[in-house]
Amino acid sequence: MTSPLLTLDDLNNLAASGNIDTVLVCLVDMQGRLMGKRFHVTNFLESGHEETHCCNYLLATDLEMATPDGYAATSWQAGYGDYVMKPDLGTLRLMPWLEGTALVLCDILDHHTHAPVPPAPRQVLKEQIARLTAHGFTPMMATELEFFIFRKSLDEMRAEGYRDLATLGPYNEDYHILQTTKEEHVMRPLRNHLVAAGVPVENSKGEAEVGQEELNIKYADALGCADHHTIAKHATKEIAWQKGHSASFLPKWHHDRVGSASHVHMSLWADGKNVFHDPGGENGMSQTMRHFMGGLIAFAADCTYFFAPYINSYKRFVKGTFAPTKTAWSVDNRTAGFRLCGADTKSVRVECRIPGSDINPYLTQAALLAAGLKGIEDKLDLSPAATGDMYEDESVPEIPNTLRAATESLRSSTMLRAAMGDFVIDHYTRAAEWEQEEFDRVVTDWEVARGFEKA
Repeated sequence: MTSPLLTLDDLNNLAASGNIDTVLVCLVDMQGRLMGKRFHVTNFLESGHEETHCCNYLLATDLEMATPDGYAATSWQAGYGDYVMKPDLGTLRLMPWLEGTALVLCDILDHHTHAPVPPAPRQVLKEQIARLTAHGFTPMMATELEFFIFRKSLDEMRAEGYRDLATLGPYNEDYHILQTTKEEHVMRPLRNHLVAAGVPVENSKGEAEVGQEELNIKYADALGCADHHTIAKHATKEIAWQKGHSASFLPKWHHDRVGSASHVHMSLWADGKNVFHDPGGENGMSQTMRHFMGGLIAFAADCTYFFAPYINSYKRFVKGTFAPTKTAWSVDNRTAGFRLCGADTKSVRVECRIPGSDINPYLTQAALLAAGLKGIEDKLDLSPAATGDMYEDESVPEIPNTLRAATESLRSSTMLRAAMGDFVIDHYTRAAEWEQEEFDRVVTDWEVARGFEKA
């Protein structure tokens, strides 16, 4: 066995030797989480590797696992039937931080027709990859995962109502080696276990806030990138838990703290070469790249819900915090929504800095690819690069700054409806509406503290 990824024969040998007894058979839900079953390895090898089943509410729920109404895909009226979970055996791998355990990701199929389920996040991304493949392009992508490590365990903090939260690190640790050494009991096993699981971690570093870390994973094909992101996020939470701490990907856990992002880097390749690169072009950019970026800029508002899917997501968009508030692009300028990286080199690419750490990577990447492809198809122009402080540039359009605004942009997007289909857009519009409805009905601590006596 030379690869971290496993074949069924590899798994059979590991089972026979007693090294593997459990297989996590998982789908990726709307929120980007792993959901599924723990198979005994003998049953997985006998039949589970072909398919298993799950309730179809898993793709029509929220963070709390509620059963909202308003979805066409499933409902109480329709009886909440089954989906087929079809293991993608190309994702079978060890989970080295869990004893005797392997993992496989599944595609979601209709129980009756075995057709792909359109709103399933992996399927949404696969559709956009197929559209680009038809144009001769292979999208290559990478995400950066930012998160906070907290001193106490999840159980302790939940029991305390998530009050008086204390991060493991006591000061800003951006690139800080001494402080991140104090977090190595979490970060070192995270890096090493992920590499052993076939997730190509490049490095980790302290980020620009108290107790904040960043994990960087090598670029891959778009689907592989999203798979890596999902497994890495899951591993971060589990390994922090194993060490008695907790890791959170909430984008803005405190109003006085910088938020957590998940920047997305992207380029298109063909015949083993980066088609975004043209040594004769301005900044080394090809015309294809310029059209692609023209699409990103033109449709940034349409896609914002997929970059910021919750109420809290929008609390991160604050000027002076490295979180963008405008849709402009620039050359190596971190105040812009889109940053040109690797200018005048063969690795020239575009980084989208809008997404937060709470994204579903499949949906985020799918939306970016759909917007970029529309730019290529329509040969959209790219405006000149913006310079200076984007936060103060009145001429640049703002990113939608509330979930309500992003929901309306999603609902009315003719580009995304053409790219993903009405069924998918209506499905995720309903998810956005439900998130807003749930927030609107709750009386917050801020309201009580502000007005209980003074109102």
